[in-house]
Amino acid sequence: MSTTLSTLPPEDLLIKRRGLRRRLSAAPNLRPIRIATLGSSTTQEVADLLDLYLLESGFLPTFHQSDYGRYEADAVHTPESLIAFAPDLVYLHTSVRDIQSFPPLDATEPILADHIQTELARYQQIWTSLAERIGCTILQNNFEPPQTTLLGNLDATLPGGPTRFVNELNLAFAHAATGKLHIHDIATIAARIGLDHWFDPQRWFRSKIHTTPTGSNALAQSLAAVIRAVYGRSRKVLVLDLDNTLWGGVIGDDGPDHIVLGRETPLAEAFTAFQQYCLALRNRGVLLAVCSKNDAETARQGFAHPDSILKLTDIASFQANWLPKPDNIAAIARELNLGPDSFVFVDDNPAERALVAAQIPGIAVPDIGTDPADYPHILDRARFFEPVALSREDLTRASAYRQNTERTAASTTFANYGQYLDSLEMSAEIAPFKSLYLDRIAQLTNKTNQFNLTTRRYTLAEIECAASDPATIALYGKLTDRFGDNGLVSVILARKQGTELDIDLWLMSCRVLKRTMEHAMLDALVAHARNLGVTRLRGTYIPTAKNAMVADLYPDLGFQQAEGNTYTLDLAEYAPRNIHIRINP
Repeated sequence: MSTTLSTLPPEDLLIKRRGLRRRLSAAPNLRPIRIATLGSSTTQEVADLLDLYLLESGFLPTFHQSDYGRYEADAVHTPESLIAFAPDLVYLHTSVRDIQSFPPLDATEPILADHIQTELARYQQIWTSLAERIGCTILQNNFEPPQTTLLGNLDATLPGGPTRFVNELNLAFAHAATGKLHIHDIATIAARIGLDHWFDPQRWFRSKIHTTPTGSNALAQSLAAVIRAVYGRSRKVLVLDLDNTLWGGVIGDDGPDHIVLGRETPLAEAFTAFQQYCLALRNRGVLLAVCSKNDAETARQGFAHPDSILKLTDIASFQANWLPKPDNIAAIARELNLGPDSFVFVDDNPAERALVAAQIPGIAVPDIGTDPADYPHILDRARFFEPVALSREDLTRASAYRQNTERTAASTTFANYGQYLDSLEMSAEIAPFKSLYLDRIAQLTNKTNQFNLTTRRYTLAEIECAASDPATIALYGKLTDRFGDNGLVSVILARKQGTELDIDLWLMSCRVLKRTMEHAMLDALVAHARNLGVTRLRGTYIPTAKNAMVADLYPDLGFQQAEGNTYTLDLAEYAPRNIHIRINP
């Protein structure tokens, strides 16, 4: 079902919407989400399409829609119905038609700047009202170019040109974006579709719908990608076939010197461009893996080709053998400690794609066709790897997984595991939340599933509230060793109730499992709890399909079972447990 909606024309989606919705809403374990759409135009069509894409993504949405043209009034002046709805997310469905402060055509630079500030201030009032009264995530459209260019080419250059004003206002929006506010880039979406296919004046005058069905569909797909990212459901791993996917030809038959790469032919350039795209994804945090039916040593030689953009060091997991590809993808999942629902599988062979899609639930298997010139566009259009923030951990993630491979290799040289842990020379920074790390903390809370005792999800706004609550202990943990910096890898949120402390959230990145970081985090939590006069910790394990690995964590750490999956720890005689990690002051 992963590609069904995206392959249907938008008109068909709208006609078949009710039947598609019944089918999609029957899926198990859908996550409820409440979305308010506030628009200057009619929002029903976008909401109907977004509903389908979110169902396909594992959400069960409930919508609240403002009346036509009341986006500003509902957000600022009469927000009662919005407050009562209590949305998880507010989407402001605005367009270039909503700009009220265009400068005069003979404007000077100072006049242009004044009009930018006037328009920005109006939207800042909306954002502030939503943040203070609702406290939820906000998605705000920027602006597509005007439909007409009164000044011709000068429209984009003169201070009074409407096109220039839109461009500078979009830049001002980008600068104003904070953790709670995400800018939805409809300027790029409209450019990709083309303005002539984005806006239909007859639809506008007849129904006050600002976009064509094609435009509404593109908006909905993009919004779904952003919402997946907000809730940690973007894909993390790009699994690549080799022959006729990363290079032209069959390396086992043609030999490594005769695969098609480089600049000599259009086909070679297309494969090279795809490798450049994959490397760009890797450098912003997407993990690359190889899954190929090939002799392993022969396959590796392809990366030594002088024109290969990708090198073996760019690959986080390498599986080249003659096993079925679903088996090898399962091996990659085990090695990376990530679920297949984090994976995108790219293979030029439709039979292999069909096999993987049928046998591995949750994996994304796009139909990339057979022309490598199209591969980057097809992957990019699907928005599998959408981010909502870019942290230092994202930029170093691929290197961190390579370092984990080195750590695994090092572990085989020691007589016992304790010696291996000591050899890593680990040091940790454990401290209360800092504003610098709030984006990363929110990201972890929404994407960490395995070492996660409750799998409760928090928006960035909720993380910020927790950080400022004097009755809440909010700790992050960063871990470094001799192989490199793992970054921020663990989070604890606990709330004081009298002399007890309830652990609401405790999670850790899969990159540092079995490194005893949980001992160091517990020691820090106990120290902070004692400073608040707490005498007992209370923790709950909420089982999910993915967190069985921590089912016994509380008993293993000395907690006593109270009732069901609730455990308590008396702090009177607690002794520190961490022995392998040095704690930085």
